[in-house]
Amino acid sequence: MIAELGQYALIMALLAAISQSILPLIGAERLDSRLMAFGSHASLVQLLFVSMAFGCLTQAYIVSDFTLLNVAENSHSTKPLLYKISGVWGNHEGSMLLWVLILAIFGAAVAAFGRNLPITLKARVLAIQAMIGVGFLTFLIFTSNPFTRLLVPPENGQDLNPLLQDPGLAFHPPMLYVGYVGFSVAFSFAIAALIEGKVDAAWARWVRPWTLTAWVFLTGGIALGSWWAYYELGWGGWWFWDPVENVSFMPWLMGTALLHSAIVVEKRNSLKVWTILLAILTFSLSLIGTFIVRSGLLTSVHAFAVNPERGIFILILLAIAIGGSLTLFAMRAPALKAGGIFSPISREGGLLLNNLLLSTACATVFLGTLYPLFMEALGGGRVSIGPPFYNKTFVPVMVPLFFLVCIGAYLPWKRADLVGVLKRLKYAGLAALLALLFAWYISNGGPLLAILGLGMAAWMLLGTLSEWADRIKLFRAPLSKSWQRARNLPGSSWGMTLAHGGLAIAIMGMISTTAWKVEDVAVLKPGETISVAGTDYRFDGVREITGPNYSAVEGTFNVSQDGVYMATLKPEKRLYTVKSMPTTEAAIYSTFVGDYYAVIGDSDGAGGWTVRIYREPLVTWIWFGCTLMVFAGLLSLADRRLRVGAPAKKRTKKQAREAEA
Repeated sequence: MIAELGQYALIMALLAAISQSILPLIGAERLDSRLMAFGSHASLVQLLFVSMAFGCLTQAYIVSDFTLLNVAENSHSTKPLLYKISGVWGNHEGSMLLWVLILAIFGAAVAAFGRNLPITLKARVLAIQAMIGVGFLTFLIFTSNPFTRLLVPPENGQDLNPLLQDPGLAFHPPMLYVGYVGFSVAFSFAIAALIEGKVDAAWARWVRPWTLTAWVFLTGGIALGSWWAYYELGWGGWWFWDPVENVSFMPWLMGTALLHSAIVVEKRNSLKVWTILLAILTFSLSLIGTFIVRSGLLTSVHAFAVNPERGIFILILLAIAIGGSLTLFAMRAPALKAGGIFSPISREGGLLLNNLLLSTACATVFLGTLYPLFMEALGGGRVSIGPPFYNKTFVPVMVPLFFLVCIGAYLPWKRADLVGVLKRLKYAGLAALLALLFAWYISNGGPLLAILGLGMAAWMLLGTLSEWADRIKLFRAPLSKSWQRARNLPGSSWGMTLAHGGLAIAIMGMISTTAWKVEDVAVLKPGETISVAGTDYRFDGVREITGPNYSAVEGTFNVSQDGVYMATLKPEKRLYTVKSMPTTEAAIYSTFVGDYYAVIGDSDGAGGWTVRIYREPLVTWIWFGCTLMVFAGLLSLADRRLRVGAPAKKRTKKQAREAEA
């Protein structure tokens, strides 16, 4: 009965979405307030029914209802409760239902929090959101129905892919989806603005919080996925330029450009057409990522769909959504009024250069991801594009961007004196040079490119801190006054500083672990020791352990340096009984300067075991930096100026004078 209720809820949600996609548009055209208000009510009804369907599927997983094909193929009665719940979105049908649920949540959020939006704009935004919902609900019901019954249910299920039975992977997909789908709101605002023929500072202020919300979750989702790959797969890496990684990274790059471009529209009423295009492209990349992962083009732990019918359906949705929006853009964008002019050396110019570099970087990732697929489709055979391609194309584009980040923060609007800005950064430049020399010293002079990269990241971090110190007049005013100015800084200012600083820290971690990572593989018997990067790992043997739905071999390593005990590492090699699939559970001891990483492999049959040991310098800085970026985004969202319709606090005359100073 639960499954039938879920099926009924999906159909009702589709009917609500169809109504929401038509009637508010008619109302906006006729200025009929009742029809326009219908969009808000319909979005809430749609959310109610989609939530009901998602709840029904979740309940089926919790109680192990194997009369449902979806549950039988992706769950098992012995699976822990957390992974029964995460199994709801650990498959194609369930993941698409989660996508639709998040889409409905964003639509209802616009209806609930957009009370101060112009009524015609709000009606059109909700209608566009509903059109996206119609496409995906239709796809879900007719090609990917999660409520299909089995005439003869099995006694037990086939279990979830063991690689997905991990806390990191339980939360990684929902966070990514909030990021992907969150950009649909910016897309809907862009299409609504094209229909109305109006883009202004108020429009940009309404778009920014939704874009920032999506960016925060996408950043967190990418970082969580990278961390999972690092500790779960046992290869000691954090990024491999896999196509599935790339399809989440592309909307992040374009969404970052959109965030910066929207600032120019809001502050200077410029780059309006470009910002509209970025909003369309950002969500289009989210849709393309969905097509690549869900259509069966890729074979990986993430690619759940293997039905060509689904791929064709998504491709049609893609053509309608992306082709239709770009056609509308081509027709209506020339009618948008141009904004104010500005000098190339200005904050507007700096943000435009930021956009161009991010867009170019995104284009290189797009080419590297899709080129092999195009070649295979055209009969050119399988082509492999890996890290060397991106190191030669992506990295050179990003280097000038990272170098210019702290310069851009100093540039005033409209016109700037570049020489004057560089003078203000002289101490940051000197400190970065000292950091570069220190990196050269401790690394014994190589590799040179990595040392230069660390110097660039230090410049970015110190320049960002210098701008913050300049803003609060640190060391140029009494500490009490600097502290007061710091407290009065808006959340968005703090967010900018922390986001740029977090990015610099993450880059330091990326460069260090890539350039100075040390790996050794050996066959050890109990009592033997292997030395890696000056650290001794004594292998004390293995023991068998049993988990809730797996058996495992657990190795023990005592880690010491110069005879001083540091840690005990206990990596596992698991065998999940239902799938008969082995997985690796690495053991990691993390410190400020790096990770000590051990993996246990197979027995050689003569008392020895294959072990893999890694020394990962500064690798945790990657996720600390990303966490700082997520926190920065949340802090910016707390800024009243980024809340739609939130009135600004009234400032005292003293605060106004301090702000002007």
